[in-house]
Amino acid sequence: MFGCSLGKLFQVAIAGGSYQEGLTAHIQGAPAGMLLTEQELYGDLLLRKPGADELSSPRKEPDLPILYTGLNAADTIEGADNKNHTNGTPITLLIPNLDRHFVHVKQYQDTNRTPRPGHASYASFMKYGPDDDAIGAGIFSGRYTAAIVGAGYIAKKILKRCGIEVFAFVREAASIRCPDMDFAHILAYTENYKRMRADLDPFYQYVYVQNRVNMDMRFLEKTAVFTQIENDIDKIRDTAVHMPAQAIREKYGVHSVINCPDFAAAEEMLTACNRITAEGDSSGGVVEVVATGVPAGMGEPVFQKLDAQLGMMLGIGAVKGIEVGAGFGVKDMTGIQSNDQMYSQDGKVRFKTNQAGGITGGLATGEPIVVRLAVKPTPTIAKPQMTVDKYTLENKALAAITRRDPTIVARIWPVAENFTAMVLLDNLIMHYGYQALIQKAGRPLC
Repeated sequence: MFGCSLGKLFQVAIAGGSYQEGLTAHIQGAPAGMLLTEQELYGDLLLRKPGADELSSPRKEPDLPILYTGLNAADTIEGADNKNHTNGTPITLLIPNLDRHFVHVKQYQDTNRTPRPGHASYASFMKYGPDDDAIGAGIFSGRYTAAIVGAGYIAKKILKRCGIEVFAFVREAASIRCPDMDFAHILAYTENYKRMRADLDPFYQYVYVQNRVNMDMRFLEKTAVFTQIENDIDKIRDTAVHMPAQAIREKYGVHSVINCPDFAAAEEMLTACNRITAEGDSSGGVVEVVATGVPAGMGEPVFQKLDAQLGMMLGIGAVKGIEVGAGFGVKDMTGIQSNDQMYSQDGKVRFKTNQAGGITGGLATGEPIVVRLAVKPTPTIAKPQMTVDKYTLENKALAAITRRDPTIVARIWPVAENFTAMVLLDNLIMHYGYQALIQKAGRPLC
């Protein structure tokens, strides 16, 4: 299988499937000397995982990570204090599947002759034949995005140290749109939302806050705890603190379910999504990603334009369209409306508008990079649909019986956030290298 890797200097390759042993991310290009823990990685993974709220699939995967390679197992010399620091070698991240019981496998076995409309199941069968990993859609399941979140978190942590913030939110769900807001407010809101989710996540509390798994444990010790967690998933979930939505708003200033920085819009989104779900159907939406602090000039031209690389987020399952800045809105503008006029202030170039979304000619302008992703409705729905028997080509009727998300948009924003971070870090390393070469050649730009 090809197509499961990304990047030139910050390289990520993922593997695994929905009902295989788990997922992996193999990461190259992370610098040495960065402290990295499984607890902080899980802080992002829990934002994407299923079973967390009323808008996500009831699957109970906790998505607990294991950092398997790439970190110092002990201080390199006595008193060095560099245990669990990255050491410059490839990082391997493991995410075991802990909720893949036979009852769910059997549901897929009973329906796998009839591909689900909107899924990759027919096309993947035509490509890989009868050995296609059709249990839970394999690598075509949304589960593979957990590996993207894990790898992208590492990229995002590095970018933050370089002054670049990357954050995402739900701009639209079920045709309800969040109004425009100040990016500083959205970043603060998103950070509060993440804190809320960690505080209320039963696995975050059970595993990390209660120190059942920590970075001093060996791999086999961690897997022994994971085995117990697999047996006790329901019990652990029952320990979750169920804080009323109003109490969450008062304590954290966020909506209890949807990461949308406008509370009224978030509440409308939730109501609309639930109404559509009650009819047996599903809904889509729009995720917006913002990156601030990106240096002007970063990126490459022609085939490797920065916006073209961000367009690779079509690799996220259910994403069917991407726009940068004004995007498709430029078709209704005139030149004077779409051009971002420049002026000088305090020795820096500023822009009156940001219709370009922070990128022109494939290079960053220094303005915030703004990308929006159109997310289709969940294909698995509780309505009869027409399909075929992929072995006999007989026409068949299909009614969904597997676990499903009422909408995917509320789970895709952390994937988009961390995918964007991977693309930006890869380009930032190239940018730093090119600028250093110019300096060494004796022709500095300024």
